Amino acid sequence: MPPDRLPSVQTLVLTVIGDDQAGLVKALADVVAENGGNWERSQLAELAGKFAGIVVVAVPEERADGLRAALAPIAGLLDVTVHEATLASAADGTPQVRIELLGNDRPGIVREISGVLAAHGVSVDELSTSTREAPMAGGQLFEAHISAHLPADGDAAAVRSALEALAQEIQVDLSVE
Repeated sequence: MPPDRLPSVQTLVLTVIGDDQAGLVKALADVVAENGGNWERSQLAELAGKFAGIVVVAVPEERADGLRAALAPIAGLLDVTVHEATLASAADGTPQVRIELLGNDRPGIVREISGVLAAHGVSVDELSTSTREAPMAGGQLFEAHISAHLPADGDAAAVRSALEALAQEIQVDLSVE
């Protein structure tokens, strides 16, 4: 095919959730492949007995409707919602920030950290959290890993300062890169 006649590709974002069991990824991957899709990126995890995630799929535009239709029958295993992707990323060319947090678990930590980020116009790209037993003190530890980007006119020092002040207030260890 001549370079000026490249096929149009549609990028779809699939959100999936279902009861955790063996074979869920294969069932989804089979439907994507059988309908001409290319599995590009994903974040999938088992949480509290549910298997959930997000998958980015590229599919020739003329096959996109067929892929959407083919995803419906796996609803018995996985509930799949299809969203059209926006091609431009808000993070393109803006400063990145990585945040690591560890402290005693209590309600509201994510709300408070995300509140500081939102107040500074920082957009979360990835957020991973978990709890685990505290080895010697008893109780639960809360751990968060955040990858985010500042707005083009963002002030990294102000974000760092606000996060450090919050970390002291809620008594958690925090590192910001």
